[in-house]
Amino acid sequence: MLVKVKDFEKFLDNCKTQMPRGIDAVIVPDKSLEDREFKYFVNIPDAKNIILNSYRTVEPIRMLFYLPRAQVFPYEKKNIKRLLVGVKGCDLRSLRLLDKALINDDFIDPDYKFWRDNTYIISTDCQELGESCHCTVLNGTPWAKHNFDINMTRVDDDFVLEVGSEKGQEILELLKEYMTITEAPVRIRELKDKKRLEMEAKVREQNKEFTIQNYKDLRKYASEKWKKESKDCVGCGACTNSCCSCYCIIVNDETREGEKFIKVRSTDSCQINGYARVAGGDSPRPHMYQRFRNRYLCKFDYMPSQFELMGCEGCGRCIDACPAEIDIRKVVRSLAEG
Repeated sequence: MLVKVKDFEKFLDNCKTQMPRGIDAVIVPDKSLEDREFKYFVNIPDAKNIILNSYRTVEPIRMLFYLPRAQVFPYEKKNIKRLLVGVKGCDLRSLRLLDKALINDDFIDPDYKFWRDNTYIISTDCQELGESCHCTVLNGTPWAKHNFDINMTRVDDDFVLEVGSEKGQEILELLKEYMTITEAPVRIRELKDKKRLEMEAKVREQNKEFTIQNYKDLRKYASEKWKKESKDCVGCGACTNSCCSCYCIIVNDETREGEKFIKVRSTDSCQINGYARVAGGDSPRPHMYQRFRNRYLCKFDYMPSQFELMGCEGCGRCIDACPAEIDIRKVVRSLAEG
């Protein structure tokens, strides 16, 4: 299916003053006038410069589904439906892992499930490349294959639309109220595929020195190797807080005198000193290199073992966020080389 770019942009512009039928919030990636280098998800009335076809935002969409802070008891029921536009493939791949961790036969996180059930996702292909992007190293692609309701690929003055779910069909019917949607001709579909392959080739070229990554032996490497690779790490937790698949939390009692029993969940990080501390003050990972190692094992060993999925999607956010400029690609390669 095909829609004119200008018609979809007009739809988003209209959303700034009036929400579409059945939608309470529209969230888009925005490159602010104050900081033109980075993109952030914002509520559309606050958007100044919507960017749909570039690479991923600074923050992972995990933060929009598994909130950095949420009251878990008593659970406060909500009544809101959101439309999330411009999501990238790396973020959507992370949702596969989060779904397995947070919605399963043994445990369901009610807040995460609520946002998954009540959020419509329109994803867009990456047509620009960030310096740290390396999805292809993890067998990913710069376009979405899973977990979108509608995906859009820009081809010249058109968006090629692909419906990926029943919710996507609902959104498609909604969009038809605002714009003309037609069948995409074969020529346009072929151009879409060509653009995707060209973008994938760019990502591979950028990461050609990291094409061979050895994850299976990470557990076997000696402590001295991990000490060497972690020597610049300050344990700030920027890597885990910017990761699209990390979901470690801490739950605090925030009951105040005279109020009901209140429990609040907040994001935590395995890189912070004290994360694994137990009663009596002891810790199984008292040294920074041990916590550093734990993150890599979690991504490339524990999560594949538990969920049959890598815990890293190659988004590169941890590389950008690290004050010590530690590059996860280089660490894995260096460990393997000795």
